[in-house]
Amino acid sequence: MDEQARYEEARKRVAEIKGFYQHVVTYLIINAALFVINLLMSPGYFWFVWPLAGWGIGVALHAVSVFGGFWGKPWEERKIKELMDRDGSSGE
Repeated sequence: MDEQARYEEARKRVAEIKGFYQHVVTYLIINAALFVINLLMSPGYFWFVWPLAGWGIGVALHAVSVFGGFWGKPWEERKIKELMDRDGSSGE
């Protein structure tokens, strides 16, 4: 892979990570505001948890798409190496 392609790949990855962090900051600010509105307008019922939970699922899915989650690329690479090492040492 040439230097320009590596640079473009790295730039794209940085943009993905930056987008995720912007999403998290927006999530925190908006949900903090919803919490305050909830306390001021209807303190007897905590409705803010519904958008908090729903949007939280979206943030979690965004994190998985950006960082790969449990079964992402790093896991795949480790598993491939593990299987190759195991199969290579069996003498076949």
